[in-house]
Amino acid sequence: MSADEEAFRRLIIEAQVFQGALDTFQSRFNMVERALVQLQVANSTLQGLKGKEEGVSIIIPVGGGTHIKAKLADSKKVIMGIGANVATEKTYDGAQESIGRQMTELQKSRIALQQQISQTMAKLNDTQDKIQSMTEALKGKQVV
Repeated sequence: MSADEEAFRRLIIEAQVFQGALDTFQSRFNMVERALVQLQVANSTLQGLKGKEEGVSIIIPVGGGTHIKAKLADSKKVIMGIGANVATEKTYDGAQESIGRQMTELQKSRIALQQQISQTMAKLNDTQDKIQSMTEALKGKQVV
């Protein structure tokens, strides 16, 4: 195997690595986006419930465009998951503050992932350009 062919093989492997990283970053980005949407729905729902009287009929989104009818049992507190299947009671304001902090962290993650995606995409494109150039060069050598 010639040095050119070996360099060509390395470029192919490099492109595959960049593509794998790009797929991973995109998957993480999509997870962050879904989490942000869920938090926005939760925040919006809490905002709509804030200040309502106990016993009032409400419609609550449960996801996937589905809602349920319910009566508000407690107008002062909400139960909020804090991780590892553990929940705690919080005031509406406390829950919204917590959601706001989570959203801020997720937005930072989204920005970092966007940057990683852009950088990796640029590296992948550069590698693919090199592969294309080498492909043409190697074809030229074979014709002679």
